[in-house]
Amino acid sequence: MFEQFRKKFSLEEKKWDDFVSCFKHMKVPAKTTLLNEGEISKKMFLIETGCIRVWFNNKGKDITTQFFFENNMVGSIESFRKNIPSLVTIETIEPSTIWWIYKKDMDRLIEEIKETPVLRDLFIDAIFDRTYDYIRQFVSSIKDTPQQRYLNLLNERPQIIQRIPQHYIASYLGISTVHLSRIKSKLAKDGI
Repeated sequence: MFEQFRKKFSLEEKKWDDFVSCFKHMKVPAKTTLLNEGEISKKMFLIETGCIRVWFNNKGKDITTQFFFENNMVGSIESFRKNIPSLVTIETIEPSTIWWIYKKDMDRLIEEIKETPVLRDLFIDAIFDRTYDYIRQFVSSIKDTPQQRYLNLLNERPQIIQRIPQHYIASYLGISTVHLSRIKSKLAKDGI
């Protein structure tokens, strides 16, 4: 997996090997919890294969906030960086192959990345992309109807519709599974 990233950067072999050696490999089944809400995050995860969801508990109800797929890095960033309890749970939806890195190693790599413009820019872009996703979802949850949110998801992130169970999609959209079924039936009747 790291070889595809390697081709994008011109780093010394020794530096690259040092970066890669910080990551540990694991294969986990679906429904594996990688971090519980309330724990302090000590690891970041890079997905080779599989799918991960991020969610929190709201009075006994799971609220899904994001989905991550192959080549995405995921973690409770706030907990990881500030050493505070995580606001979310991170769990696999599918059997997954994951690479993970300890906080102390990631902190060192971040310091070194600052000295390499290409890596620094890539890291900053990844943070902005995640922030943009959060903001877009937040604004959509306020201004768009549930049907429009579903259509946006269908058009912008079809892999979610294709790979994620319906009850997680409904949670992500802020609606019940019954409401999601009604939306899908209406759109099917309309030929969408």
